Amino acid sequence: MLTIRISVAWTIAAVTLVVLGLMVLLGQPFAVTAQEPKRYQYQIIEVLPDTEDMRAALNEFGANGWELVTVATANMTNPRLIFKK
Repeated sequence: MLTIRISVAWTIAAVTLVVLGLMVLLGQPFAVTAQEPKRYQYQIIEVLPDTEDMRAALNEFGANGWELVTVATANMTNPRLIFKK
């Protein structure tokens, strides 16, 4: 009985390997295409450090498809908003 179980297991394994081999050989080749790196545009603007001025600038640039990347605050009198698109 043990011999029959081992034979069935080997048969299943062999059939599986044959099927996988046929799938690899007859399957469609993998098409590897080089992708062009994304290109971004950057925009840097200085705004007044009040909430309304910043909100207006953020809304204006956001409506035009720009994404805020960071706010440079080395000089708190004129923070710089850096956008990318």
